Amino acid sequence: MEDLKVVHKSEIELQGDRYEVTVYCREDGKHFAETHFTPEDIIIHDGDSLEEVLQKHEKLLPLAITSRRVVREVRDLSP
Repeated sequence: MEDLKVVHKSEIELQGDRYEVTVYCREDGKHFAETHFTPEDIIIHDGDSLEEVLQKHEKLLPLAITSRRVVREVRDLSP
């Protein structure tokens, strides 16, 4: 299993909820950010640097949150 190092951890508030963002650095120097919605539902973005992966994650995380909310609303309206 690859050695991963946590290089950044923060919380972001979006649409009234708080989400934890954790960024790891791989052995090869590449980075990836992840946010857990549930143990089975995780969004991950990767990039060459901490800055790149954070920019990507912060840009796309709101889309992931919105799409999950829409799916829940549709399920709640289904007969």
